[in-house]
Amino acid sequence: MAGFSFSRSTPLKITLDNYTVSYIVCGVHCMLQSTDSNGNLLENLRLELRRGCLVLAVLAELRAEQYGYTLRKGLADRGLEVDEGTLYPLLRRLESQRLLVSEWREEDRRNKRFYKISRDGKLVLKQLLSEWQGIGLSLEKILKESLHGTR
Repeated sequence: MAGFSFSRSTPLKITLDNYTVSYIVCGVHCMLQSTDSNGNLLENLRLELRRGCLVLAVLAELRAEQYGYTLRKGLADRGLEVDEGTLYPLLRRLESQRLLVSEWREEDRRNKRFYKISRDGKLVLKQLLSEWQGIGLSLEKILKESLHGTR
């Protein structure tokens, strides 16, 4: 169990559900097994990097309410293509962690599930953005040093 504490009286606890644990274990297992010369290692590392960014991107995009298709299209329009089989389980997981709220509504004579970031999700997003910026600055320094041979 990972816990996030905020400047409020009760800490928000984020529990890793069975799906998340299985997803991580399978991902690590696949990475370790695919070190063949067909480029699978690079592809797995690329996917791992994208997965790490996806939660941040989804939370940021859901500051404005959207349903799954428009969210997926919006992410793709910004260069982050996401399969339905990845996005919808992620949305369910983030909702079970109380980072998103959703409701079913009829639009264009079809029932659609609309998602929006929750109050707790906004707090987590703020912390993740800060972490992202710190990581970005660190990577920039590391890459700059290695490119210029100063290290």
